[in-house]
Amino acid sequence: MTKRKSETRVYKVIFTNQGQVFEIYAASVAQGEMFGFIEVEQLLFGERSQLIVDSSQERLKTEFAGVKRVFIPMHAVVRIDEVEKCGAARISASESASVVKAFPVPAPVGKGPAH
Repeated sequence: MTKRKSETRVYKVIFTNQGQVFEIYAASVAQGEMFGFIEVEQLLFGERSQLIVDSSQERLKTEFAGVKRVFIPMHAVVRIDEVEKCGAARISASESASVVKAFPVPAPVGKGPAH
């Protein structure tokens, strides 16, 4: 199935930040100019067609208000999907017993304090 040029792409980006899992939607995702970062532009938030207001979505709107581009460290990205349409952005608590852990980075030899 091919997309027409007039159709815009929508990406769902899931990443961790300070013990929380963020799920955001954007029209543009690319490897950033800064080494080790994913560049996310044109954040999308679902329309308010429902009577119930999702507090986590409102919190995300406030946090990213006025933000032109978001640079997310690659090691924080859990998943990036191209989806059919924009869903509800949200923040949720990270499971403390998560199976996914940060990859350990060894300290360079000879770069520590002198003994």
